[in-house]
Amino acid sequence: MKKTLLSLVLLCLALPLQADALLDQAKASFKPLPKSAPALKGNKMSRARLELGKMLFFDPRLSASQLISCNTCHNLGLGGADLQETSIGHGWAKGPRNAPTVLNSVFHLAQFWDGRAPSLEAQAKGPVQAGVEMNNSPAKVEETLKSMPGYVRAFKKAFPGKKSVTFDNMAKAIALFESTLNTPSRFDAYLKGKKNALSRAEKEGLQLFLDKGCNSCHNGVGIGGGMYAKFGVVKAPSDQVRPPADKGRQKVTKKAADKYVFRVPTLRNIALTAPYFHSGKVHRLDEAVTIMAKVQLGVDLTTRQRSRIVAFLKSLTGKAPRVIYPVLPARTDKTPYPNIAVSGGGH
Repeated sequence: MKKTLLSLVLLCLALPLQADALLDQAKASFKPLPKSAPALKGNKMSRARLELGKMLFFDPRLSASQLISCNTCHNLGLGGADLQETSIGHGWAKGPRNAPTVLNSVFHLAQFWDGRAPSLEAQAKGPVQAGVEMNNSPAKVEETLKSMPGYVRAFKKAFPGKKSVTFDNMAKAIALFESTLNTPSRFDAYLKGKKNALSRAEKEGLQLFLDKGCNSCHNGVGIGGGMYAKFGVVKAPSDQVRPPADKGRQKVTKKAADKYVFRVPTLRNIALTAPYFHSGKVHRLDEAVTIMAKVQLGVDLTTRQRSRIVAFLKSLTGKAPRVIYPVLPARTDKTPYPNIAVSGGGH
């Protein structure tokens, strides 16, 4: 009886030590979100610029049809994504890839699945001009914005100077707003030392995530987003999940080694942003976990292991930023009319 009691006491004493070991392992791979948005190079934070960026993010008049805004494909009420396999753009054109979440995107080493945009500012310019997305041009965007006195005043306040309303400044304002769309989660509280922030099942999933090697790519502040990796390290995914025609980063770098290489996606809010992968062909999180274990790590997970990893991933769902939908500047007789015509290509 005494031996049994002694064993129980020793076990209880050991449990905190094991928990500390797990936390130490986690801290070695992950970093909690900072309290405030990181500074953007050459893009000074100001209240006026932030408010302008919010207006522009929600304004569909940046698109030729005046139907599509940034929020259309990066819906802030839906985890910063759009629920579609690939986004629907101008003239019901279907885009080539799934829309990544805009939440926490400021922590990525580059933007888009192939990393072709080095900054949030560069990313903000792309969809506006893409024929299968907003199908507009910088000149038409500037003409539209200058036609509305409300925007002219907002731009002058955000960008003092003679030439305030420009396509570049539009992108800067949107980028600044996007840099604030960050979502602290229970996992961040855990990393900061609040050990009861995660349940036992979530901690078991975290341990599996580390032991299986998932953190070799999904690490850092973003728990992903900080590096490029081939999709299909050990085994090629199915052609449906990884369409053969999409060579990923190879199209950007022209290097053979970059075939099927993509920017590692963030796992923050991953439970909210189905469907998964650049193809958007997988709608269940547990299925996505199974595929990644097989094709990236060569691991076949048991049902329990998969469920525990999914439990951990759900702990990464963060507190959504509170964004009040802005009242946008009114159009005038000088504002260009919507153009829903479909041509052969984009701008």
